[in-house]
Amino acid sequence: MTLTWTTKPFADLSLAELYALLQLRSEVFVVEQTCAFQDIDGQDQAATHLLGHTPAGELAAYARLFGPGISYPEASIGRVVVSPRLRRYGLGRELLRQALDQCTALFGAQPIQIGAQLYLQDFYESFGFRQQGPGYLEDGIPHIHMVRP
Repeated sequence: MTLTWTTKPFADLSLAELYALLQLRSEVFVVEQTCAFQDIDGQDQAATHLLGHTPAGELAAYARLFGPGISYPEASIGRVVVSPRLRRYGLGRELLRQALDQCTALFGAQPIQIGAQLYLQDFYESFGFRQQGPGYLEDGIPHIHMVRP
């Protein structure tokens, strides 16, 4: 499946795009993962939003991209999510490739830090991320900090 990728600062998101990305994040991070947490955390305004749409216009994949000094001292990627209905097409790998490319385009070649759910450690390691420090619980879900040099 081929997606159309766009990146936008918060101020350039349409109401429909904002609604779709918040709906997708809620569907996965709140409902699917049964995790009551404050998804709307005040950081969306500082993020560049990476959106992957299907040919039919459905939001299939999404991530937030941050410059250094916002979430971590390094640039960072967060809220990495693929629609549950479209997970069997390898879109998670394409989403992360796009996110890494866009981070380089936006912030230059530099380390990138993420807070990854522990079960995805092997996935992120396949892109060059390495665990940094001990694991921790975030909203009841095991996480680890990872950095890609």
